[in-house]
Amino acid sequence: MEPSALGPTNYHEHLFQATPLLQGEDLDDETRSGQEASFLRDSGFAAMVDATPLGLGRQPEALARIAGRVGMKIVATTGRHREEHYPPHHWVRSLSVADLEARFLAELTTALPVADTLRGEGPAMSEAGAAVRAGVVKAGIGYWSISAFERQTLEALACAHRETGAPVMVHLEHCSAAHELLDLLISLEVSSTSVVLAHADRSLDPGLHLSLIERGAYLGYDGMGRLKTQSDEALLALTQAVVEGGGSDSLVLGGDVARRTRYVAYGGIPGLGYLGNRYLPRLRERIGEKTVEKMLTENPATWLTWP
Repeated sequence: MEPSALGPTNYHEHLFQATPLLQGEDLDDETRSGQEASFLRDSGFAAMVDATPLGLGRQPEALARIAGRVGMKIVATTGRHREEHYPPHHWVRSLSVADLEARFLAELTTALPVADTLRGEGPAMSEAGAAVRAGVVKAGIGYWSISAFERQTLEALACAHRETGAPVMVHLEHCSAAHELLDLLISLEVSSTSVVLAHADRSLDPGLHLSLIERGAYLGYDGMGRLKTQSDEALLALTQAVVEGGGSDSLVLGGDVARRTRYVAYGGIPGLGYLGNRYLPRLRERIGEKTVEKMLTENPATWLTWP
């Protein structure tokens, strides 16, 4: 589809996910995840990126059913997360760089597998009979570290990006090693203007953020509602400072809630409606409707375009 048709887009959520790093927090129920997607829709979003990569409980056909039932556009994700998400004997650890590249390319251009396993059990199809493909390729790195496992993922991601132009998302820990990551990606011929640095707002440093924006990267802000680590007021102040520094063209917004105890449909709070219902009204008061609209619509559409 044309990226301009996406509408207001949440750049980072998870409707399905299972990881040992979040014990007891699996998102695995199609009915409940669909209900949560409807809450996101009702809060003002027309589209979202489901940012769950390889081997962490993806359900591509269920994702397609939810998109049709709820009336949202959902962008699926390929790639491999940071190393800590995969226990020692997880099947993704057996994949070479060449294996990963082939898998990423197949999921971007042919179809995601029905089952998130080594063999995949055939191509995922929508109820209308269309192949369910990924629109984003994702990696992750550790806190001030890029392990050999994560370096392999980045090398395969770079190959897939060079072949397709697909947009890139990289999970950061507290925005550490962001410049080092960009150095590596650029050396691998990944265009920095195709890269979102997820969770950049875990560091409340506008100077750092503007220096990353100067290199062409997008910054993903998704820390609202995480009051144990920072207040929404701190995130609002950071956003205002970056906007005043000239960075409004390079910010995208999401929630990355990703836990059943925080999804209303699973019996938790505050749910996917928090961003649109609680945070965005405050952000509009702070930086204006036009700037917020750019972050919700223009910026994610540009990032998600395959040039």
